[in-house]
Amino acid sequence: MSYVSCLRGIASETAYPFDQPMNLDPVDGRPVQMELDTDRLKRELPNLQWYQPRRPDLWRFGAVLGLDIANPKDAASIVARGEGYTPELPYATALSKQAGLNLWIKDEGEPHPGWGANPTRSFKDRGMAMAVAMARHLRITQLAVPTQGNAGDSLAWYGLEAGLNVGVAMPDDTPAPIQQRVASLAREYPNRIRMHTLPGTIREAGAWVRENWLSEGYFNCATFQEPGWRIEGKKTLGLELAEPRPQQDRTGWSVPDAIIYPTGGGTGVLGMAKAFDELQALGLIGSKRPKMICVQSSQTPPLVNAFDSGASDTEVVQAGQTSAVGLNVPGGVGHFKVLQIIQQTGGAALAVEEGLINAALQASLTACPAQLCPEGAACLAALPEILDRGLLAAGDRVVIVNTGSPAKYSA
Repeated sequence: MSYVSCLRGIASETAYPFDQPMNLDPVDGRPVQMELDTDRLKRELPNLQWYQPRRPDLWRFGAVLGLDIANPKDAASIVARGEGYTPELPYATALSKQAGLNLWIKDEGEPHPGWGANPTRSFKDRGMAMAVAMARHLRITQLAVPTQGNAGDSLAWYGLEAGLNVGVAMPDDTPAPIQQRVASLAREYPNRIRMHTLPGTIREAGAWVRENWLSEGYFNCATFQEPGWRIEGKKTLGLELAEPRPQQDRTGWSVPDAIIYPTGGGTGVLGMAKAFDELQALGLIGSKRPKMICVQSSQTPPLVNAFDSGASDTEVVQAGQTSAVGLNVPGGVGHFKVLQIIQQTGGAALAVEEGLINAALQASLTACPAQLCPEGAACLAALPEILDRGLLAAGDRVVIVNTGSPAKYSA
């Protein structure tokens, strides 16, 4: 049984039916998200009856999600392939030890024994697993996505698993392994998977999708364009960061002191913030929130520009060239909300130079317990400036999110 009461505009607060296929809020052109009826959930499933901690995937959170795998009707729409439930790995660098930090890497890339594993080796699997499940639930059969790479790979893979048709549009400079993965699926299943490459960034890919595939009946799964599905999947990152992990000396639900997160469109930021709000409403955590520290490439820093100037929203920037291709997002319809979350949590938005990203990648090869992708390395590279700004204190539990596997970036 779903405990989602409605879809709600994140700016207008207008309510819409949960089962209504829609894109942006018609009131203001902003995103919408699912609203969980936490009062009914607590009343009908008290004492964490919704929680399935033995499930080694993101569906362990049951009725807290938009679809509950414990409910046969919902389960019929879900394609569960082990996504989520990824580990936090301790990483003591010289700098973190000097600062007295408890530094962890939340590894969304390569699998680790005893944990779940994202099938396409990217955190995008969280959002796309939910998006595909919701599409099946609403009997939507064709999905399209513009992507910097990993989201398209994920949607193509999950779409095939679920029997849906998928169109993927991506920049022609997307890393070769990702292009090859999607192109291979398109060759093998030409009636199911379509792929288009073009110059530019995700912004140009989005315009191409709107002009070419939506008129053919494809439903738009671009960042924030679907009705909160990807936010709902990404919120499982926050749920996992807060849930008890006995092997990590965590005896109850609690949140980190800070999350260092590589931020392109920002779906994950909204998702984690939603998770923490819902956990508080369920009585599992208090009002404390992690400082949300969003890291971008200095080549394409719309959030950083807005944060530094005190603006309430981003302005589209000219995209540059960065090895952290997931950060090459020149603007975003949900950035205003990301900025609000940063401000509310006492966080920051920081830009990292390409040389520092590459140096962090090289440094991580010897001692890091995870294989960092360029976006994860950008977060590690930001740590000195984060400390210089006084954002962290000795004893803080600090989590860097490594969003994917480096194998997807180099042939």
